[in-house]
Amino acid sequence: MMNMMSRSLMVLFLSSAAIAADGSTGLNASMVSQVKQRLADSAKLSWELGTRIQTLLELDTPSFSVFSEDFPPPRDAPNSLNDVIGISRNIVQTKTPGELPLMPDGSAADPASNGVGVLIANWTGASGANYAQAAADQLTYLLTVTPRAPNGAISHRADEAQLWSDFIYMVPPFLAYYGVLTDNQTLVEESYNQIKLYRDILADDTGMWQHIRLGSFEDRGYWSTGNGWAAMGMLRVLVTIRGSQWSRSMRDHISDLENWVKEILDAIWPKLTDRGMFYNYADNSSTFQDAASAALIAASTYRLSLVSGIHTHLPSAERVHAALSNI
Repeated sequence: MMNMMSRSLMVLFLSSAAIAADGSTGLNASMVSQVKQRLADSAKLSWELGTRIQTLLELDTPSFSVFSEDFPPPRDAPNSLNDVIGISRNIVQTKTPGELPLMPDGSAADPASNGVGVLIANWTGASGANYAQAAADQLTYLLTVTPRAPNGAISHRADEAQLWSDFIYMVPPFLAYYGVLTDNQTLVEESYNQIKLYRDILADDTGMWQHIRLGSFEDRGYWSTGNGWAAMGMLRVLVTIRGSQWSRSMRDHISDLENWVKEILDAIWPKLTDRGMFYNYADNSSTFQDAASAALIAASTYRLSLVSGIHTHLPSAERVHAALSNI
């Protein structure tokens, strides 16, 4: 239950950060401060810390977010970046010597969600740790150690080749960001390629993504939060490519990502319940109604509107915003 609550808290906050870019959070300073503190108190697991880093970037220091028009970011770190650098410093300082992943985890993907924060710490010359080596170790682990599916997709899990929809938020944005900051187009292309390989297996004729495929067990259900993770992860890669020096040569990649996000949103929004939320599994009314997935899908919808001018589902996102504001 506690993990579910912290997940809901973080994704709700991520949604508010995205809405803030459109100038209409409906949250006062006291509410934002309380949520940030709850987020700081609850985020312990690797993916929770990675989500917290991304949330803080988007809310407190948007000039360092990939959604900023100023990308790559400046070299000087403003004070608003202190929390992000502090989280990254602690992760690298406590990293197990000789281990490649940033944090110990049964997931091969989740530790990489902290990679952007570590790269920013290195980019801005933060003290206290060897951030460049830590990021390079994480990259090596993903590209050369982690199991792969038969089609070449990097596994979400460390112990077997298994694909989870969550992966799209955790790994491709790190690969793309790393590639841009190190002038490595191959890495940027690999971020797109991994999304394509995952989509080939997880997406089906409904337009939604299944949760888990391959490996020792599968969950072919349409986990709503997983669809949100996939949509938002693709948006982060889309804007990273668009802000890079290869934006023209990778126009088709950008177009694909835009279409794939829209594909998910077109498929899942009709599943919105009368309460302004989604069932935990979008097409299964016997599962609970979930605020976290609704917030993340709404956030993805706002972001798609801002970055691509696609406004189709804004009325539905506003319904979610209103519903969550009354929780």
